[in-house]
Amino acid sequence: MGAREFTRGRRVVARLPHGGDLLEEIAAVADAHGMRAAELRAIGALQTARLAFYDQAAREYGEFPVDAPVELVGLLGNVSRRDGSTAVHAHATLAGHDGACVGGHVAPGCVIFACELILQELVGEPLERVYDEVTGLPLWHGL
Repeated sequence: MGAREFTRGRRVVARLPHGGDLLEEIAAVADAHGMRAAELRAIGALQTARLAFYDQAAREYGEFPVDAPVELVGLLGNVSRRDGSTAVHAHATLAGHDGACVGGHVAPGCVIFACELILQELVGEPLERVYDEVTGLPLWHGL
């Protein structure tokens, strides 16, 4: 196990733009406020979504579309660095018109209908994602 302490910095609240890509817009807010590490949470609605599930045996993500309007019941995740750029890692719970929920790893292609985001800055040495041989995932390095 590895761990490192951070202190809480600024808290940024943002309304993400209608029609934008969820991951791209979160990264843009973090970049605009100079946040190199942060925890995130959000609620709202998506026009369509793309989620994924990591197949541990195959060591690859399998993506699946959610091709209908859904409520973004909850989005949890973090902002860190990967290959010198802002990396957003988030998981979402989505609810359809009947209340049935689906969840998973957020993939590019989630189109925002409305979204309220809160970023909590983590002050300290930025977290960097690097390839991990054991899992096949880009995980935090140096913890």
